[in-house]
Amino acid sequence: MSTDDTDKEEMSEDSGSHNWLFLLLVAGVLLVFVGVLVVAVASSASGGSPSTGVIIFIGPIPIVFGSGPATGLLILIGVIIAAVSVVLFAILRRRMLEIHT
Repeated sequence: MSTDDTDKEEMSEDSGSHNWLFLLLVAGVLLVFVGVLVVAVASSASGGSPSTGVIIFIGPIPIVFGSGPATGLLILIGVIIAAVSVVLFAILRRRMLEIHT
């Protein structure tokens, strides 16, 4: 087997993993949208007042806002989840750097 054949096989394996990761990303985004729709419909159908809380990260800076009676609790939960995500990202990044060096 020549080196060209080996390179082609490695490229095809890489593209297969990229396709799988892209499909996983699309599935995650779709699940988020479906979840938001289900919560919105359930809240409006039950006659309760909807509360929303949103955290948007632009780099390391979080932008937090919300509305409704339970906004404080929703934002607190969001900030905790965001902090855990940042810590996990830092730990996993450090492990990846250790593996590659």
